[in-house]
Amino acid sequence: MGKLPQDTILFKMPNWMPGYYQLMDYAKAVENLVIKDEKGRNISLIKVRNNAWRLTGVKNKPLLLSYDIKTAKQFVANSYVDSAHAYLIPGNSFLYVDGFLNTPISVSIQKPVNWKDIATGLEPVNGKTTEFTASNFDILYDCPVLLGNLEELPSFNVGEVEHRFIGYQMGEFDKVAFMGKLKKVVEAAVSVMGDIPFKQYTFIGIGPGQGGIEHLNNTTVSFSGKSLNTATSTNRMMNFLAHEYFHHYNAKRIRPLELGPFDYDQGSKTNLLWVSEGFTVYYDHLIVKRAGLIDAETLLSNFNDKLNAVENNPGKRHQSLIQASYNTWKDGPFGTQGEDPNKTISYYDKGPLVGLLLDFEIRQATQNKKSLDDVMRTLYWQYYKKESRGFTDAEFQQTCETIAGKSLATIFEYVYTTKELDYATYLGYAGFKLESKPTDGKQAQKIKITREANPTAQQKAILQSWLGE
Repeated sequence: MGKLPQDTILFKMPNWMPGYYQLMDYAKAVENLVIKDEKGRNISLIKVRNNAWRLTGVKNKPLLLSYDIKTAKQFVANSYVDSAHAYLIPGNSFLYVDGFLNTPISVSIQKPVNWKDIATGLEPVNGKTTEFTASNFDILYDCPVLLGNLEELPSFNVGEVEHRFIGYQMGEFDKVAFMGKLKKVVEAAVSVMGDIPFKQYTFIGIGPGQGGIEHLNNTTVSFSGKSLNTATSTNRMMNFLAHEYFHHYNAKRIRPLELGPFDYDQGSKTNLLWVSEGFTVYYDHLIVKRAGLIDAETLLSNFNDKLNAVENNPGKRHQSLIQASYNTWKDGPFGTQGEDPNKTISYYDKGPLVGLLLDFEIRQATQNKKSLDDVMRTLYWQYYKKESRGFTDAEFQQTCETIAGKSLATIFEYVYTTKELDYATYLGYAGFKLESKPTDGKQAQKIKITREANPTAQQKAILQSWLGE
């Protein structure tokens, strides 16, 4: 590494990776940490915290830092290396100097000679295939690296921007048809914002498993073509990929103020994951419908799943959406890992339902001239494009109310409190109603969104606009 203008420095390893809101303790994987000076002499380190090592007497001296990373578990949020491939989470792999996160970085990868390919969102150096740059550590940590003998599917362009899909052990499936469907998904997502903020985007399939993590110009996803053997499983995969792709807008660019610059030690806690994650679920459902990959009844079935998950969860009486967002670090990403799972909820379930009610409220208030799409576009163009920052809780609500042209205090009670959702009122704006199946008290109740037999002209207009028909 280059010379640093101070005598004492602190090397640190992140405790988590943005996009996965759990403390991962990546430093526990660091072994055989050694620092040498320009003459090859060892310089002593003092470990001052689990993820921090102090070094003194190094002002203006070149240093060579070396260490090993032990990997043991295949998962989208941690690094894993075996004899055939490597998946590197930069936050799990690269130390940084405290106070120098804005330093430009160069990365040179030495791969086994029998590994042909590297997939990453990092910027290559002068067209070289093993050397990359990042303008700062936030960008470095946002770009996982997949190495091995990989397969690339036929790429496609949307708005003259190339979209690639590169993966490991993807299996046999109709790859041309798959990419044709994925192109429709991307086109539907882009149509919401009317802007593509990168030169190239890469879907990186890390192999069979579960989970995906969003990034600014790429996503890493567990993927196996073997799972595409039915229409239902294919639609589920398209929802998944729509979710991760739409995240490059919602969460990475349309973001709560707390999600950047990141706190790599304690985690960046926010009340707004119900927007960043919950609304992304809402949009992944809408995007596959707008892409023409599912029909209206399948769309409603997706929301019925969320509806039943929320209404049959006793945690709805104990935890609000903002509490679920802020407490995800201890409750787990789905609200099931805390001390009492019966007192927690998932913003992945309730968030999209509130998004649905909010969307219908805006459409009703504006005679169907505005929608939640307008909210998302305003947040994107105002805070990301114009002001280059995230938004506060108050600014999010203010933006929604400006678009609606009225107070939305009642809707936001569903966010800040455990008040029961008034489905009948808001679903009624689009000519929907709820039907519930009686139970004997031993089984979870079954609730279903159905259509009114004789909707009004306004209800028909809102419904057709929402469905994209």
